[in-house]
Amino acid sequence: MTTLCFWSSSQSGGSAWNRKLNTSNATVNRNANSKAYGFSVRCLKDSLYRMALSLTEDLFQAYFDARKHKRNTRNALRFEMNFETELFRLREEITNRTYAISKSTCFISFYPVKREIFAGHFRDRIVHHLLFNYLNPLCERLFLYDSYSCRCGKGTSLGVKRAEHFIRSCSKNYTQNCFILKLDIAGYFMNIDKHILFKKIQDIMQRFKSEIEFDQDMVLWLLEKVIFHDPTEYCVMKGKREDWVGLPKSKSLFFSGANRGLPIGNLTSQLFGNIYLNDLDHFVRHKLKCRYYGRYVDDILIVHSNKEFLKSIISVADGYLKDHLTLTLHPKKIYLQDCWKGVIFLGRVLKPYRLYVQNRAKGNMWKKLSLLKVVFDGREKDKIEIQRLVSCLNSYAGMLGNGSTYKLGCVFRERIEEWFSHYVKIVDSERGMWKCVIC
Repeated sequence: MTTLCFWSSSQSGGSAWNRKLNTSNATVNRNANSKAYGFSVRCLKDSLYRMALSLTEDLFQAYFDARKHKRNTRNALRFEMNFETELFRLREEITNRTYAISKSTCFISFYPVKREIFAGHFRDRIVHHLLFNYLNPLCERLFLYDSYSCRCGKGTSLGVKRAEHFIRSCSKNYTQNCFILKLDIAGYFMNIDKHILFKKIQDIMQRFKSEIEFDQDMVLWLLEKVIFHDPTEYCVMKGKREDWVGLPKSKSLFFSGANRGLPIGNLTSQLFGNIYLNDLDHFVRHKLKCRYYGRYVDDILIVHSNKEFLKSIISVADGYLKDHLTLTLHPKKIYLQDCWKGVIFLGRVLKPYRLYVQNRAKGNMWKKLSLLKVVFDGREKDKIEIQRLVSCLNSYAGMLGNGSTYKLGCVFRERIEEWFSHYVKIVDSERGMWKCVIC
């Protein structure tokens, strides 16, 4: 009796072939027949099965990640009604290379600043989480410690702490003078070159090729689909036409040009933003010898004892951005002052021995609190909505707790007790901090 078994063999060129085996012969050795001739043989059926099983598990994990804090949205609920079938269908589309990106929803976000947002369909967000879970562990090994955006355990709080540490270290705890340079990239996300970005990700995967366990061809195919997709085509516009009035063209994907710009709102865009500027981070830190350097998305902070050195950095950094990344510094957002005048960084005002909340951040906080008062005033709310309220209030409490904001914190606490006493209560914790919990 003879059966057909699918095998793969590689010998320098790595061609694939099929071989018939006599299964009635118990002495057949499936690997020894080719070892003598330098062949490496493996069963393609087993390999494809393992790859399909791994992709299925990864898609389920990506689904659970994508639905966090989004479980009550319309698209998430529709997907969850039959999520197992939907995930298997998505797996087949990816495996067969028939996956197509759905329409995005475009709207304007006014908080904390006016931005154009493109929100992907829920099944597309699952793919974004899948790619993030594959690439982020590799990229984390390449990123500088002082890149704070969209990284676990980092964020604006660490960025502010590190900036304060830079100034104190360079000025020897304000016993000597030092200077602070703050730079901003003009229209960063809207001017990212997609070809350069894709090449950078290819180089990262090639660097860790021997360690990668996922299907690299599949991931590269998905990356190409996501990166070169134009979300402005057939997008669903949400909101009023007047919402776009006053938004500069440099902040809109509709004016970015072909193969340029990434949509703000996708998880992959945040990771791609860090990848795109990673070479700049290493250039400034290692080639220009800027020890006190930090970056949050496109907000760059450099502290140095020599003012003339920082002046020279401006033209060098701008030249590097133009030559290697097709970007430019924003000419109106270059800040260079001595440490005694302080600096605004990530919503905080850093001054000698004290830390304040920026006026714009305070204004946004009171606007948000007033809006929540209108929403919750005299209305019955379920536990999920109350939990969102608690999370929002605690985020502001944490912001006010890290700085010289005692009086502002007291006023904020009084407002909570006056407006939301039916839903939350305030509990004191260690080191004079406090937080809100559900009643």
